[in-house]
Amino acid sequence: MSTSAQFQVALVTGAAQGLGHHIAARLHDAGYRVVLSDINLEAAQQAATALDGSGETAMAVRLNVAEQADFEAALAQVLERWGALHVLVNNAAVTRATPVMEISADEFNDIVNINLGGTFVGCQVMGRYMADQGYGRIINMSSLAGQNGGTSTGAHYAASKGGILTLTKVFAKELAAQGVTVNAIAPGPIDSPMVKALVPEERLPTLLGAIPVGQLGEADFVGDMVVQLARPEAAFATGTTWDINGGLFMR
Repeated sequence: MSTSAQFQVALVTGAAQGLGHHIAARLHDAGYRVVLSDINLEAAQQAATALDGSGETAMAVRLNVAEQADFEAALAQVLERWGALHVLVNNAAVTRATPVMEISADEFNDIVNINLGGTFVGCQVMGRYMADQGYGRIINMSSLAGQNGGTSTGAHYAASKGGILTLTKVFAKELAAQGVTVNAIAPGPIDSPMVKALVPEERLPTLLGAIPVGQLGEADFVGDMVVQLARPEAAFATGTTWDINGGLFMR
């Protein structure tokens, strides 16, 4: 198997818009054939066409990360199209800004099942395939909220993202001997649709004032960090979390 990015295939979940689309675009720019997966197939198709109108280097698949069967079906589609999958980016996530004492058990379970459960199933299904191939790169998108207990994006969101940090270590240990690395990235507030939806324009100056560097993060830079962890040369980095938060959380 070639480990040149020119011949590598990367699948990004939640890639139809926002941070996921930026990640997919940076991987595509780096020479990867990119699979843009999303629960909204039409939006994923539009996003894939924006990267490559010919469809030669970008394809869309429908994937609900809460469903194991969807991961299995997506993998089958990728293998039929390009014969291999080398990189998985578990990015898809949802949140609701419900005050912590008002979150119902059903709402909590829904968010955790999608965010944490989806990452678990992605690592399990795609990780098993990669281990069988003897090579793979898995990058899990966590969040600053999962590190500092921030609740502005919802306590269930924060809990799910904290769980992703632990799952990353679990799968890193499980898959290391088979040539598969598993790492996480924990962004702080990024200039993205999710942040803009949660932070009213009048509150943005307050948010920026709380960030030591005084600005929101750039989605393309997060994508560049994904590209670094996806490289064959990143073999010695596994089980780690890269923080990109403007100095909001230091360790």
